Amino acid sequence: MRRTIDWDGGAVVIIDQCALPESCRTLRLTTVDELIGAIRRLAVRGAPALGAAGALGTALSAFRHPGDGEAVRADARRLADARPTAVNLSWGVGRALTRLAEGPEAVLAEAKALMDEDERVNREASRRAAELLLDRCPPRPLRLLTHCNAGRLATVGWGTALGVVWHLHEADRLEYVFADETRPLLQGARLTAWELAEAGVPYRLLPDSAAASAMARGLVDCVVVGADRIAANGDVANKIGTYGLALAAARHGLPFVVVAPMSTVDKELPDGGGIVIEERDPGEVTHVAGQPVAPPGATAYNPAFDVTPAELITAVVTEHGIFPPA
Repeated sequence: MRRTIDWDGGAVVIIDQCALPESCRTLRLTTVDELIGAIRRLAVRGAPALGAAGALGTALSAFRHPGDGEAVRADARRLADARPTAVNLSWGVGRALTRLAEGPEAVLAEAKALMDEDERVNREASRRAAELLLDRCPPRPLRLLTHCNAGRLATVGWGTALGVVWHLHEADRLEYVFADETRPLLQGARLTAWELAEAGVPYRLLPDSAAASAMARGLVDCVVVGADRIAANGDVANKIGTYGLALAAARHGLPFVVVAPMSTVDKELPDGGGIVIEERDPGEVTHVAGQPVAPPGATAYNPAFDVTPAELITAVVTEHGIFPPA
């Protein structure tokens, strides 16, 4: 399985997610500024992938400024601040910095170790979540609903919520996936649908506003999503629209499962009330593919994430099992 983000000959190489699904192209990023730009325009996105980006960006800086720890730390701070909600970004930066005193090669080695671990822990977390769903849901091929993109494009190379799909599909326990379009940037339509089609998994796109109706009609067995930050009490920040899905799932008695690595858990944050929610350019709402869909001068409220309270979540599943442990 091709990695979403990797290191190659002194450059960070990413799949350009802004180009999908029209084309699958890679970008070579050789400076911290180029990487920050890619993060901010969502050419690389998803909490685990951002963790790798933070670590690899720190390695880029370490090679650019050998022996100058202050310069590297300044770049590291800029990287960590590139997007405020996903805790993995600052976590990846911090982990790479632990090897700074040993030189650039050691920083890079730590970043590569982080990437290898990401694939391993996400396979394990999604395996555990798949087993949980098979235990909680009807004994037949399942109909899953997912939101945004939590597949390999959001990680180094496997996926969290879509990792569950891969496990169930391999076991012949999946009927189909409903992929929310995920407005306004359509990560579900552009990215999740592309991944599902590549893997040969049956799926249908779902307007975000149709999700509750699909549940009411009995077309959904469970909801599975990823996460960008998880508070110590189990509150979860994820792509905007996740909270509404959790409310609808609770109303219809459906399991609502979050899958994420432990690196997405912010144990210093007591609850979701302290999660900083990124607000993005209103133009992402007033325009689609560069074309205006609202009157000139229209303003928009455009939060990138929302927070789902722990009481609406059936389980947060990590590589270690359910979090927080009972």
